[in-house]
Amino acid sequence: MAPKFGTSGLRGLVTELSDALVARHTAAFLATCDHGGRVWLGEDLRPSSPAIAQVIAATASAQGVAVIRAGALPTPALAHAAAQDGAGAIMVTGSHIPADRNGIKFYTRAGEITKPEEEAISAALETSLGQESAPITEDAEAGARFVARYVTAFGASALRGLKLGVYTHSAVGRDLLMEVLSALGAEVTEFGRSDTFIPVDTEAVEPEARARFTGWAAGLDALVSTDGDSDRPMVTDATGRVIPGDILGQITARYLGADTIVTPISSNSSVTERGFEAVHLTRIGSPFVIAGMEAATGRVAGYEANGGFLLGFEAA
Repeated sequence: MAPKFGTSGLRGLVTELSDALVARHTAAFLATCDHGGRVWLGEDLRPSSPAIAQVIAATASAQGVAVIRAGALPTPALAHAAAQDGAGAIMVTGSHIPADRNGIKFYTRAGEITKPEEEAISAALETSLGQESAPITEDAEAGARFVARYVTAFGASALRGLKLGVYTHSAVGRDLLMEVLSALGAEVTEFGRSDTFIPVDTEAVEPEARARFTGWAAGLDALVSTDGDSDRPMVTDATGRVIPGDILGQITARYLGADTIVTPISSNSSVTERGFEAVHLTRIGSPFVIAGMEAATGRVAGYEANGGFLLGFEAA
């Protein structure tokens, strides 16, 4: 099946993500969406990601758009860097799908693209490729700034006294995650690092993985991990039992003081019993959650069953 937009970005088989197809989608995004004349570019740890990122960088430069290459880093860290800069962003990742597939996530200055913006990109795929030469620069500090954001928000003693395990596998944010937890005061132990890409689906954890978590969790307060591009969490309790992402969403929303929840119909229905002022259900996929958040009022938070969380207000 040819690459197409799904629940989160453009995805397809690596063999079908040709240079020409990647260039056309990049040019169409730059022609139709608000990026402020600059895009930040990141990638995950899949073998195919560096080559795809190279095509995107060259295409954007030729379109007269400046490119800041941030290298391999989590999607949230890339989005944070772009937002701080008032720029757009492009992340090369297939998230949790196998390594023979990959994808591209597009961000405008307002955040992840919406369904109408997806449609605009698809309608503009015949955009002429440019021949300009805007600068391509590098910024290796976006990850460090992302870590500092958490330490500033929660303080160096927030997790003091806790023993946490981190299942690092091939997640692009594995080192930054351990750095964050350590900087917040936790004692961190690493498990399962892999030099080969492992597709970890935080919503559908395999039985074999659950069995490993039970063993790893002995003596720990919790075990944590993420999917491939580190924008979706996976957390267990002290016994190694996985806490579902939609339950994590409820806990996070309550902690941050949200009063309005937007979440797909697939999420745990107990959210309606948690005392939130309003709960709005959407179709499955982050673009639909984003659209629901934009239409809602109050202190809005959105989440999905895979653990992905979106905050619609400035949390103190």
